[in-house]
Amino acid sequence: MANHKSSIKRIKTSETRRLRNRYYGKTMRNAVRKFRALEDKAEATEKLPKLCSLIDKLAQKTIIHKNKAGNLKSKLTRFVNKLA
Repeated sequence: MANHKSSIKRIKTSETRRLRNRYYGKTMRNAVRKFRALEDKAEATEKLPKLCSLIDKLAQKTIIHKNKAGNLKSKLTRFVNKLA
């Protein structure tokens, strides 16, 4: 166990951040999963900007890597374009 006050605080804050990051990552994954289940192109086109915005915010906070964010957005855009 940590002995210094600063290291005890660091443990607490890192645990809080870990849980918060896990929550946001899981939220993003669920949103992507629901988005890929869509079959209506108009609805998908409407929801794509919000999802891309969410992905960008997570990449900005380094919860996910910026290249992963780019890949996700690219694949989701291609998915929307393929819908009939």
